[in-house]
Amino acid sequence: TFGLRGSILSESSVMGVRGLQGFVGSTCPHICTVVNFKELAEHHRSKYPGCTPTIVVDAMCCLRYWYTPESWICGGQWREYFSALRDFVKTFTAVGIKLIFFFDGMVEQDKRDEWVKRRLKNNREISRIFHYIKSHKEQPGRNMFFIPSGLAVFTRFALKTLGQETLCSLQEADYEVASYGLQHNCLGILGEDTDYLIYDTCPYFSISELCLESLDTIMLCREKLCESLGLCVADLPLLACLLGNDIIPEGMFESFRYKCLSSYTSVKENFDKKGNIVLAVSDHISKVLHLYQGEKKLEELLPLGPNRALFYKGMASYLLPGQKSPWFFQKPKSVITLDKQVVSMSSDPESRQEVPMCTDPESRQEVPMCTDPESRQEVPMCTDPESRQEVPMCTDPESRQEVPMCTDPESRQEVPMGTDPESRQEVPMCTGPESRQEVLMWTDSESRQEIIMYTGHESKQEVPVCTDPISKQEDSMCTHPEINQKLPVATDSEFKLMCTNPEIKQEDSANVGLEIKQQVTMVSDTEILKVARAHHVQAESYLVYNIMSSGEIECSNTLEDELDQALPSQAFIYRPIRQRVYSLLLENCQDVASTCPAVKEWFVYPGNPLRHPDLVRPLQMTVPGGTPSLKTLWLNQEPEIQVRRLDTLLACFNLSSSREELQAVESPFQALCCLLIYLFVQVDTLCLEDLHAFIAQALCLQGKSTSQLVNLQPDYINSRAVQLGSLLVRGLTTLVLVNSACGFPWKMSDFMPWNVFDGKLFHQKYLQSEKGYAVEVLLEQNRSRLTKFHNLKAVVCKACMKENRRITGRVHWGSHHAGRWGRQGSGSHRTGSGYSRSGQGQPWRDQGPGSRQYEHDQWRRY
Repeated sequence: TFGLRGSILSESSVMGVRGLQGFVGSTCPHICTVVNFKELAEHHRSKYPGCTPTIVVDAMCCLRYWYTPESWICGGQWREYFSALRDFVKTFTAVGIKLIFFFDGMVEQDKRDEWVKRRLKNNREISRIFHYIKSHKEQPGRNMFFIPSGLAVFTRFALKTLGQETLCSLQEADYEVASYGLQHNCLGILGEDTDYLIYDTCPYFSISELCLESLDTIMLCREKLCESLGLCVADLPLLACLLGNDIIPEGMFESFRYKCLSSYTSVKENFDKKGNIVLAVSDHISKVLHLYQGEKKLEELLPLGPNRALFYKGMASYLLPGQKSPWFFQKPKSVITLDKQVVSMSSDPESRQEVPMCTDPESRQEVPMCTDPESRQEVPMCTDPESRQEVPMCTDPESRQEVPMCTDPESRQEVPMGTDPESRQEVPMCTGPESRQEVLMWTDSESRQEIIMYTGHESKQEVPVCTDPISKQEDSMCTHPEINQKLPVATDSEFKLMCTNPEIKQEDSANVGLEIKQQVTMVSDTEILKVARAHHVQAESYLVYNIMSSGEIECSNTLEDELDQALPSQAFIYRPIRQRVYSLLLENCQDVASTCPAVKEWFVYPGNPLRHPDLVRPLQMTVPGGTPSLKTLWLNQEPEIQVRRLDTLLACFNLSSSREELQAVESPFQALCCLLIYLFVQVDTLCLEDLHAFIAQALCLQGKSTSQLVNLQPDYINSRAVQLGSLLVRGLTTLVLVNSACGFPWKMSDFMPWNVFDGKLFHQKYLQSEKGYAVEVLLEQNRSRLTKFHNLKAVVCKACMKENRRITGRVHWGSHHAGRWGRQGSGSHRTGSGYSRSGQGQPWRDQGPGSRQYEHDQWRRY
């Protein structure tokens, strides 16, 4: 029998609409239909000859189901995981099904609160995990399962290695998945997110119910869901927002839901509380709200209050390109006259989309939308009484002000002009110089928030962005009730414009001079941004485009013990590397770092409440011969440039002095040695026994099969070894970032974990080394490995000595190794936090988190 499983994912951890997962499983199970992918593919081929059956996979939803190895606590069983992915792909390929994998490429601002909420919840789960390890010295049961660090990052590269089409989103992945499935007539979507029941797209299949051997799973039918609730598919976005989702907090409409529940007369005793709420809200939509559909705005029917803008944003987030919602207030279609011309609703013969009418709810006048023949973008038109020429207009429904388009005399591009209802001053819009992006902006008179509409030539979609005038932070916000489709953030992403309020010099009422201050992403070089965007979309890089476009990155939870003062968080250890990468990517910062904008880091570490991002400034680095430009690193194909790329990579790790020693190391250990040198220089509490374990496991891994690794069982689980395993894997993801930023001087395969790291194997070597076993035992009496071991150890120790770091055994430790760490001249500290890295310093965890700035400062090891 099939049903929605609850053994691994609780309702609170399931992504999507609040309460819907449980409702479907307990109250409405008939919408779940058992299907077989092989049969569906055959039917699809007969219906669409010549069309390959394609399934769009929401990879982020599937990670925990793909990770089938029994051991997950030691840092990851990467060879086993790679083998499981290969079997997954082979099974679908064998029946002629093509898979397209989508990964989240960023966290949208309106979903940041939900992201933070889940990360803090994960922190509590991690604390329980370490408490269990210390108490039982074994891995917890699957009910406490936590995916290994870096799993999402390395899964992208694993799938690409397996020849699969793998894409990284430019916004929240679920929208791009749903859009791709609809536009490409896909067989369906494979994932685990109730939002896919809300989108009006292709069928939705559950990854949690997939039996890989038979290719059976369940299909969740949105039409049957609507039939059970008395709704139509177009009502589902409204239902989702009233129940709460990743955009609308669950508590926003709590009182409204309970009012619906109190008036709902069809309550059955066998329905659970949440199921009753879903039915009650659906009943209110069908019997009350439907009566006023098209006649009244939703804010007149619902208690939106100050959340009006957020609510419309949530509604619009479910509308795919070309779709409209009947719940956005519009006058009936009619014929209107503009400048003695009759204009009515029509269809674009190429796009097959209706030309919509933009209705001003106050003046009740309709403004026709024309289509730009080049970009196929909708542009409202009016007639200029002076020139008698039609001029594209944007109309603000609240202020009743029209936004004329002016022409930039240099670029010959139209620049929309918005009017601030408060100052009554015209505000020019930002136009991407090569993307043909027009940015329409108006101000919501209720929320006093600027609404910026991006229209991209490639995406053919409009993108609303709200700029908070207080924080000056962008938020993809849809406050306009007439917006009739989801407008994704930065789909034409290299021009994610960050417009600031212009300074206006008003000389007289008839002559207004404008001085425009605008910032086009963090980097202004459009050619470089396009290269970065392409690598990002094709899942070939990591974080590079995020840094260059929005200047904001995040890193999820890592298995770190908040009670262990001896090991710092990976977020701090690798921060100096990231700071140097920021300096490289934000090229205008290389001369005067103090004037460079800070990068916002949402990194999870113990003690960080994640109320604000950490503001981290670039750190200047020294590259032999000078820092090359990104155009040189990324676009120059001359053979000698490869040397410059490697020089730049080593400079990011501050290891330029060890170049010769590292070049002598064979692949794939070169990158691993670079990482180990950096780690041991940075963290004084790492000892010789740790180094032996890291090197021994990498050497022994080369000669082991997947089945041998499966059967490997450490004597017990050590909490410190758990942290070290996760720390190394996070270092490998940092290598991916640096290698991407420097133009790929090393092959990515050299630091894929299935080639250099295995969690259980490392754990075994760690326990043996801790007990004082001889190196020969660690290397399993293999003489050929012994020579390589001593060579690799010599490279690491010699490089560390150049930095005045002598790696000693645990028996040589003094009381000063109680948990303070640092590295002279390589890092940063929180200015104004009350603590300093100079002198004896303070334990690293004592530093209070917040949106403080991090800059270069001298650290000393304690």
